Amino acid sequence: MPPTHRQVAGHRFLQPLYDDDYYPDHVVDRGSAILVRLCERIEADRPSDLAALYALTWAATEEFNDLEAAFEAAGSEIETVAREAIADEFWFVASAYGFAEADAETLIATRDW
Repeated sequence: MPPTHRQVAGHRFLQPLYDDDYYPDHVVDRGSAILVRLCERIEADRPSDLAALYALTWAATEEFNDLEAAFEAAGSEIETVAREAIADEFWFVASAYGFAEADAETLIATRDW
C-alpha cells in the first residue's frame, strides 16, 4: 500500500530551520507549505517512476528558488545549512512515498539540470 499524507503529516518539515533564529518562521512556513504541496501532488499524481517523481520535485525546487527573495527580505538567505535541510526533506518525501532509490541531487535539481 502506498504511503498517504497521513503517514507524513506528523513530520515537522524544516525543523532545523525553525530551531535556528537566523531563519524567520514566517518564511520557513512558506517552505514547509511547498513540501506539503509536494506530498499532495505525489498523492494526486502517483508518479509511476523516478522521471515522474523528479518532475514533481523539480517544480517544488523552483518554488524554493522563488522563495529566496522572501528570505533575503527578512534578513536571511537560503545558504548551505538551509539547502541541506531542504535536500533532507526532499529525500524524506521521496523515501516515504516508496522512491528510496531516488538520487538526492536529482531530486533538488531544476528542469534545466
